[in-house]
Amino acid sequence: MESIAPSFVVSPGELADCVSALRASTPLIQCITNTVVTNFTANVLLAAGASPAMADLPGEAGDFAAIASGTLVNLGTPYAEQRAGALEAVAAANAAGTPWVLDPVAVGALRVRTELAFELRGLNPTVIRGNASEIMVLAESGTGGRGVESTDSVESAASHARSLALRTGAVVAVSGPRDLVTDGARTVLVHGGSSLLTRVTGGGCALGAICAAFVAVHDDALVATVAAHAFYSAAAERAELLSNGPGSFAVNFLDALALVGPQELMEKAVLS
Repeated sequence: MESIAPSFVVSPGELADCVSALRASTPLIQCITNTVVTNFTANVLLAAGASPAMADLPGEAGDFAAIASGTLVNLGTPYAEQRAGALEAVAAANAAGTPWVLDPVAVGALRVRTELAFELRGLNPTVIRGNASEIMVLAESGTGGRGVESTDSVESAASHARSLALRTGAVVAVSGPRDLVTDGARTVLVHGGSSLLTRVTGGGCALGAICAAFVAVHDDALVATVAAHAFYSAAAERAELLSNGPGSFAVNFLDALALVGPQELMEKAVLS
């Protein structure tokens, strides 16, 4: 198993600046996401300070991507109409210079979403975010996990994430007990978070939306993606302290996203 060697430093001030910019601008985030997590994802964005719009209808998705601040394409439930809307939105986002995030949920054994993920991989995503097994499939070095659960470690996916970043030009983020963020040349680890995120529907999917919000307000996609993960982890840690289980955690997490500010993120984020 490969050890991960961080090769870049994101300063606490840069993290704080990302949160300040998000709260100051209220970016409009288009979410083409799965039907299981739509409500939770929208609430996460609202709590963080962004404005969500679940615009995935073909004929409208492209128009919306052109005016959005950022776009998320999540492949959790890729029914035919949504697949068409996603491709339309990505084409319009690229034409308009709108940053967009690809979340290749459960790729590997499932043919339809895997084929779509490979197609989207070649369409200049700004960020690709997933668990280790999903990232390894996109890097053509794995077969996928158990449904939405990873069966690979962040460490085992590290070199494949870097190669995927170099191949696509995207920032690649691998979620796990510690998150890895890389653009192929620079690598940062984000520590912290809460295991309760894995027991709430949408805990991972909503992180993709937060990534879209942060890359919408900062020019360096790697710094923005690191800030998104650090912010999400800080909110999860705050929420866990007040929670008795997954149900109370979900509510407390939304509150924590609203309460974590630039100063708290500067003080509590742990990067390496």
